[in-house]
Amino acid sequence: MAKVKKQPRPKAETPKGFRDYFGAEVTEREQMLRVIGEVYHRYGFDPLETSAVETVEALGKFLPDVDRPNAGVFAWQEEEGDWLALRYDMTAPLARVAAQFRNDLPSPYRRFTMGPVWRNEKPGPGRFRQFYQCDADTVGSASMAADAEICAMLADTLEAVGIPRGDYIVRVNNRKVLNGVMEVAGLAGTDKEAERGIVLRAIDKLDRLGEEGVRALLGAGREDASGDFTKGAGLAGAQADIVMGFMAAKRDTGPATVARLSALVAGSQIGADGVQELETISELLAAQGYGPDRIEIDPSVVRGLGYYTGPVYEAELTFEITDEKGRPRQFGSVAGGGRYDDLVKRFTGQDVPATGISIGVDRLLAALRATGRIGGKALGPVIVTVMDRERMGDYQAMVATLRQAGIRAEVYLGNPKNFGNQLKYADKRESPVAVIQGSDEAARGVVQIKDLVLGAELAERVSHEEWKSQPAQREVPVSDLVTEIRAILDRQG
Repeated sequence: MAKVKKQPRPKAETPKGFRDYFGAEVTEREQMLRVIGEVYHRYGFDPLETSAVETVEALGKFLPDVDRPNAGVFAWQEEEGDWLALRYDMTAPLARVAAQFRNDLPSPYRRFTMGPVWRNEKPGPGRFRQFYQCDADTVGSASMAADAEICAMLADTLEAVGIPRGDYIVRVNNRKVLNGVMEVAGLAGTDKEAERGIVLRAIDKLDRLGEEGVRALLGAGREDASGDFTKGAGLAGAQADIVMGFMAAKRDTGPATVARLSALVAGSQIGADGVQELETISELLAAQGYGPDRIEIDPSVVRGLGYYTGPVYEAELTFEITDEKGRPRQFGSVAGGGRYDDLVKRFTGQDVPATGISIGVDRLLAALRATGRIGGKALGPVIVTVMDRERMGDYQAMVATLRQAGIRAEVYLGNPKNFGNQLKYADKRESPVAVIQGSDEAARGVVQIKDLVLGAELAERVSHEEWKSQPAQREVPVSDLVTEIRAILDRQG
């Protein structure tokens, strides 16, 4: 009789580019999302939750540097032939919703949403294929007041989650100004579309390649360290100077920057329109009390310029952190957005203006951890230990009393035979308190309350004999259980 081949066990590992989140990390994210949602709600935005799955047709092709069908997304084909994909951002689903329910939704429609998105990209250190975004958008308003409001709300949100003023800056640019620069540089018209695309991608790599690398891509092209050659836009030196001048147009004040941009786009109507929009946004923000210490005009913002049609915004954290090699560096961008007036038009054929912002929640959490503003140990539940197996009903009643009082608590559900293992479990759960009641305590109507945090501190600084005297453990009446545990939790902070 032939032997049946034993099936190999599956590997217990996460797929490449994904990770698991435990305890405090999940709690910190939930708390941050709640705070962000409160700010968005205060600004008049309504929550929206869309499916994680959209049709590939509805998602469109907006991911950067993608040249093959469905690249950059996790997509599959249904039996009936439709292609579906996990959403790669929150904006494409919003455009579908705005078109699908346009007769039912108010106009303008203001919504916020939060949740995971997925990108089928090459993973790397700190770069995952699943991450959280938290978006707010206004669909149906062409007013620059909508853009100014988004910038103000972003500044307020950063401060609400714990980034103090002075540690961030919201920077504002405008795609129309760049279009004007291209027009002045001789890159207007349908016959120059390929060159404009190369220029946009080159500008978007300024942070990574520096001025020299971008200038090479504006010209003949660039060879990287591995020897791979990227074809450039083929601009002449004077043309490249105009584009580079746009990226270096920032001056000491907003008005001076706007004046420089006006000079760069002289003769271009779309460029002049973009400069006027920046001026309007700046004036509206100043009227609300948002000065250049929080929000500033900065032409070096090149985030996703191929996607946006007008103003673009980026929130950058300006404090220094130490990287994995011990080198100081600025933390960088944690949010971005802008005006995308053509996205809903894909569905309706009609012009529908829209603008919005997306916060990278995982990046923002990492920033707060890097500065020590979050990331302390999260206390686990109060553990009610089991001394007598037959009295499990009494222990469950005790824990129910704690829960009804708003105290997080659980009964030990492992094998109660070894009491030491119960305390080890409590330590592993980072529990603040253990409750102990044997038959003797039950007969006298008392419990033993063990302050585990104080016990750990005493174990480090007192003698063994002093520690054995149990100064962190005391007996209290059952009727005082809730009051005593609340007092301990308050002392522990």
